[in-house]
Amino acid sequence: MGMSQSARVALLAAAASLCACAVGPNFHRPAAPKDADYGSAPAQGATVAAPGTGGNAQQLISGLDIPGQWWELFKSPKLTALVEQSLKANPNIDAARAALRQADDLYKAQRATLFPTLQGSFSANRAKNAVETIANPTSLPQTNPYYNLFTAQLAVSYVPDVFGGSRRALEESRAQREATRFEFVATYVTLSSNVVATAVQEAALRGQIGATERLLALQHQLTETVERQQGIGTASNADLLQQQSLEAQTVATLPPLQKQLGQTRDALTALLGRLPSQEPAETFNLEDLTLPSELPVSLPSRIIEQRPDVRQAEENLHAASAAVGVALADMLPQFAITADTGSTALAINKLFGPYTGFWDLGASLTQVLFDGGALLYRHRAAEDALDQSAAQYRATVILACQNVADTLRALRADADALKATAQAQHAAKVSFELVRKEYANGSVSQVALLNAEQTSLQAEVALVQAQSSRYADTAALFQALGGGWWNLPEATFR
Repeated sequence: MGMSQSARVALLAAAASLCACAVGPNFHRPAAPKDADYGSAPAQGATVAAPGTGGNAQQLISGLDIPGQWWELFKSPKLTALVEQSLKANPNIDAARAALRQADDLYKAQRATLFPTLQGSFSANRAKNAVETIANPTSLPQTNPYYNLFTAQLAVSYVPDVFGGSRRALEESRAQREATRFEFVATYVTLSSNVVATAVQEAALRGQIGATERLLALQHQLTETVERQQGIGTASNADLLQQQSLEAQTVATLPPLQKQLGQTRDALTALLGRLPSQEPAETFNLEDLTLPSELPVSLPSRIIEQRPDVRQAEENLHAASAAVGVALADMLPQFAITADTGSTALAINKLFGPYTGFWDLGASLTQVLFDGGALLYRHRAAEDALDQSAAQYRATVILACQNVADTLRALRADADALKATAQAQHAAKVSFELVRKEYANGSVSQVALLNAEQTSLQAEVALVQAQSSRYADTAALFQALGGGWWNLPEATFR
């Protein structure tokens, strides 16, 4: 009895439904944080202002977008040029780009598993029969035990993705490719941020070294003055020893600063993709940089979209979810369809002639009946990896929000510290001017004059440190918010 039309339609619909589904969990993006701010960390308003370099107030603006080349906000052509050089020459960028190409090729290779495989083959054999024990396989009279056999063949094989294992594997490969892309973005953002931070550190060290050298020159003058006074009996030996000790302490602070400056220059050279002997000609002072006056602040719900490390963790989670489906599909029956066609002949010029063709068509179904629990435990391991990736994603989100909160706190504290330091430096400078006038009138000694100037220069060193902190933490905020990579041309990360 034949199958009815309605039954055939129902069977085809059921088969289509079976082929459309894929075992394993369907991935859904984690929900965005609902927090409206960063707790007590200030996310809006303006910082206090202070006189001098880097003292302008900064306005925190919620929702303000970040330019892709945010370092240009420091308005230093030298800095912009070095950042661009590093992005072109640093080998880590080349490595990240090569890794992305590799991930893309692996994805395309995985995509090919959804299609049939066609193979062509040709073989040529010469053989000799055992004339007295085995009949001639050609069914011809046994006149010559030697013969040739030529075979040309096409073989087609196809593995139907009945349970969606291949599609889950493709989904996993695609997520891995995206994770690699966001790793490339993170390398780009980190490199540009490191160049800016290193340039700021160099500027700060140069300022501290300059102030320390001026302080040391004054202390040396003061030591010579005390030596003369000690020679004429107006100063004791203890006074001289105390002054020599102060000068020696200042001398001891200079080599570490010079070492840090040299190492900072080495780090900047390495960021540019160069060897130490190829140090760049550009040098930096804080006066060369402009402190951006408007700073963006993104809510936590936007941070998960902007931070490349969070996006990478999300794609790792996606890949782990798809891997669970792959492991589950491996536990189910495996289907295969094969077909062969070709021609075989005893002479090569008779290939594809009459009566030389052959073909076969087959299908198979296999199911593992016993493997010691290997497939079961692989599936459990995939689920464990999914749990691990979910926890790592949450940790990455928490760290990203912490970075932003820490930087926001630092910006406020930096501004307050610079204001106080600038006031202290101004007071020390005014005091020195008063002492200098009194010294000109003969009211105070030269020792008092030099002491006042020493205090003024020490305040100047502290001022340089406070100024550099504002620049460094401003750059850190742009990095913590994701670096504006989404505003760069798409071809940048290919």
